[in-house]
Amino acid sequence: MKIHNSVWQGGAGPREKLIELGAGSLSDCELLAIFLHTGVRGLNVMALAEGLMAHFGSIYALLEADYPSIVGFHGMGAAKFAKLAAVTELTRRCYARRLSSENVLLNPAITRQFLQNLLANREREVFLVLFLDNQHRVIRHEEMFAGTISSVEIHPREIVREAMKVNATALILAHNHPSGKAEPSFADRRVTEQIIKACQLLDIRVLDHLVVGGGETVSFAERGWI
Repeated sequence: MKIHNSVWQGGAGPREKLIELGAGSLSDCELLAIFLHTGVRGLNVMALAEGLMAHFGSIYALLEADYPSIVGFHGMGAAKFAKLAAVTELTRRCYARRLSSENVLLNPAITRQFLQNLLANREREVFLVLFLDNQHRVIRHEEMFAGTISSVEIHPREIVREAMKVNATALILAHNHPSGKAEPSFADRRVTEQIIKACQLLDIRVLDHLVVGGGETVSFAERGWI
């Protein structure tokens, strides 16, 4: 039997489904409905969640939406916006905390999710750097450069200078494609090579360059380009 909305074989709604089958069994709409908790007159919470997902297109876009966009949607107000903003920030802090205590090469999924949360659905290109210690734990992350909807100007020497300030021995580069397509461009590959050459002079390794699209991430290391 196909599960649809809040009707499923084992229970009456998303909350019961979560308790019996675990949170991983729920769709984005079902998880959102549990989080929102209540709907509005004439619109139950599941219908509200489905309407939000249809309007914003994805959970990423919803969580990155600004205050006017969210409260302008029927059934959403300041309280629900505050809850969404809070859970988004909590998620980012959780991933940031894990990255600071774990070897990013041993847990690449955490790195990808962290970067997706930071960069997916940004309206402009943003170039971010993860600065790592000699055990490949994140010392800090920094949004180094911001650009237009289709490009961003990168200065390798500024990246090297920042790495020296924090005594980083390795880097992971990342940037987003606002178009939603994560496939790297020729310019992406060229600037990566320039950064690698600049870092080699000071024995700083570039471990990867991740390009974030709308729900997908492409790794230069996995492509064999680094």
